[in-house]
Amino acid sequence: MRDQDDGERDSARSGEQDRHGAARGGTDGGGAAETGPDIGATGIGVTEGGATDGGPAAPCPARGDGTADPEPRRGRPRSAAAERAILDAVIALLEAGEPLAGLSIERIARTAGVGKATIYRRWSGKEELFVDVVRDMEPVDPPVSGTEGLADLRIMLESLRTRGLAQRSSVLLHNIFAQMKSHPKLWDEYFGTVIAPRRAAVLAAVRRAVAAGELRDDLDVELIDDLFVGAVLVRTVHRPDAPLPDDLVDRIITTLLQGLAPAAATTSAGAPDAPEPGRV
Repeated sequence: MRDQDDGERDSARSGEQDRHGAARGGTDGGGAAETGPDIGATGIGVTEGGATDGGPAAPCPARGDGTADPEPRRGRPRSAAAERAILDAVIALLEAGEPLAGLSIERIARTAGVGKATIYRRWSGKEELFVDVVRDMEPVDPPVSGTEGLADLRIMLESLRTRGLAQRSSVLLHNIFAQMKSHPKLWDEYFGTVIAPRRAAVLAAVRRAVAAGELRDDLDVELIDDLFVGAVLVRTVHRPDAPLPDDLVDRIITTLLQGLAPAAATTSAGAPDAPEPGRV
């Protein structure tokens, strides 16, 4: 997958240089200059910033005081329409039955109606592009306060539940994840870019909950994190037929906070156990 990307990237950069030369008033070998983008299978011809490759550079942004920035930004501005066309092209090809391993940057560019250089300006290779395609198909991560403990934890656990629902309801998304796990480089990219930051955010919320006195401070915070996240993951990943009701996260949090020991637990002498300090 990587060797193919490298060859296509070099070809795309070479083609980009040719287009730039043509736009400045000449072409190598007397050929005609490029006049517009290709129209791919999506029927969308997209150019960066509303201009064809080789168009004018982005204007120099003004400072807050109205003066121009002495170091103007180089290159063309990124086009949201181009990015949307590229992501949609990958999804369209996957929906048509193309496997991830069989997709090339050239095929994606042709389907999106953009040049390969347009793709390589945004993504260094297919791994990064495919990760963004998956993130585009998944529910958006909800915002959290970054200061609350249990409240933020609940929001992120609920997001995990809704992503599980999305994978169950989308055959395409389910198949993509199955294919990603058979490509270690792609899965590592997704893990490092998406899963690891999510896990760090949940762990940070657990630490805030401990600091705020919402959770016990005499337990390993990573163990607490595993108890909360693991309960949701078992339902969403390891038990694909298990229900994911709307109140699942609240029930998990309540159960863990109350503990699993019977409420009428007694000591060997028959007297009720005294609650431990700080125990919920």
